Amino acid sequence: MAVGKQNRRSVPERSGPAIARGRQMKRLFLLLCFLAGSLNAYAHKPSDSYLILKPSGNAVEGQWDISLRDLDFAIGLDTNGDAQITWGEVRAKHGEIAAYAMSRLALSNAGKGCPVSVSEHLIDEHTDGKYAVLRFTAQCELPIDILGARYGLFFDIDPQHKGLLRLQYAGTTSSAIFTPDKAAQEFTLGRPDQLQQFLDFCGEGIWHIWIGFDHILFLLALLLPAVLYRENKQWNAVSAFAPAFWSVLKIVTAFTIAHSITLSLATLGVVSLPSRLVESTIAASVVIAAMNNVFPLFSERRWAMAFLFGLIHGFGFASVLSDLGLPQDALLLTLIGFNVGVEVGQLAIVAVFLPIAFVLRRGLFYRKVVLIGGSLLIAILALAWFIERAFDLEFLPF
Repeated sequence: MAVGKQNRRSVPERSGPAIARGRQMKRLFLLLCFLAGSLNAYAHKPSDSYLILKPSGNAVEGQWDISLRDLDFAIGLDTNGDAQITWGEVRAKHGEIAAYAMSRLALSNAGKGCPVSVSEHLIDEHTDGKYAVLRFTAQCELPIDILGARYGLFFDIDPQHKGLLRLQYAGTTSSAIFTPDKAAQEFTLGRPDQLQQFLDFCGEGIWHIWIGFDHILFLLALLLPAVLYRENKQWNAVSAFAPAFWSVLKIVTAFTIAHSITLSLATLGVVSLPSRLVESTIAASVVIAAMNNVFPLFSERRWAMAFLFGLIHGFGFASVLSDLGLPQDALLLTLIGFNVGVEVGQLAIVAVFLPIAFVLRRGLFYRKVVLIGGSLLIAILALAWFIERAFDLEFLPF
């Protein structure tokens, strides 16, 4: 009887931890779902439109490429609700599209507005999908010396949206970026502000890496083991800061060199790859880098993985500049500025991550929760992105 009583008492003792673990797994699952939904929208190319202005005399010829996906969200293009936007649905909305867009763009000269009229509606394909193309003419009272532009497209529903401008005048080309903080700008014709162009695209590069969660997670997956070393099939804490620093330096340098190469080649038009292939491979690279922390194959040569997959990430970075279609005289400046911005944003992430990881490296919390748990979380998110991009599905219901 004593044995029976002991066995009956032991059942709750064993089931208590099991119930607790079950609850923890449920909480972890809910957390993964929440984070997946939170990050999913930011894993893709951010919302941009492409505006071309060609002033001559007292007139401005313009072209404005606006994503159908963004227009559908703003005014509703998919009238039958089948999740497919057809040419017929776009054509039926021509008047509404033009009215919506042109109410959010104002051109001026010498403080006086230049009335705009849309002359043509087209459809074009960009790296991230189909765009409505509006061709228009603005007529000013006097010959244009300083062209003013006020841009407000989608800012009320998407503060992260940007308008990328290409300004062509007398054989010269300049560029600018419209944001909610820089919605109104003026351009002196014939005297492009090259420093401002450089700073604008440097800021765009910083922003692009910070909102590009797939790029960030790839980098973090490579950096998580930097404060550890692998011995006897176990992760152990490094004894000093220097080994961790040099490990991070090799990874970041390899990633930088690789994506700079393909960013330049893609932007200059030397190499072009399909957007779906690039974005799917980027997602796959995040999965591989994360799972390498759980089942290490390249524990000491993560820099090689950073270089290999960094070549693909460079094509992802290039999508913004490629779609803008800048000619060679302006492309080099914007390319350098954008790449510098990407590096600044990347180094800022490293500067925050490495000291914290080094302080936490000795504890079981870092090795089990941060390294293994964090890598699994990264892999789950990236796998969802891969399925969405490779098969053109909405895998996550968020």
